[in-house]
Amino acid sequence: MGIWACRAGITTMLLQAFFSRFAIWLLAANVLLPLHPAVSGAVLGLLISLPDAFAMKSYAGILGTGVAFGALAGWAAKMWAR
Repeated sequence: MGIWACRAGITTMLLQAFFSRFAIWLLAANVLLPLHPAVSGAVLGLLISLPDAFAMKSYAGILGTGVAFGALAGWAAKMWAR
């Protein structure tokens, strides 16, 4: 029972991380704020990553990747739209 409980926890954490990053990419590319798209994506990445960072108590890593991926998604959406 202990091995399966550990595996279920890892699976849950991986799914949570995947869907959180997926939401960042999806929203950062589609939300229009009166800011540069990279800044808009970074703000959305920060806001979407906050609950995960509080739950895991790993602030720098989770918030850093959320901001970086959000800014990258906003910039990529702007470049692709040209």
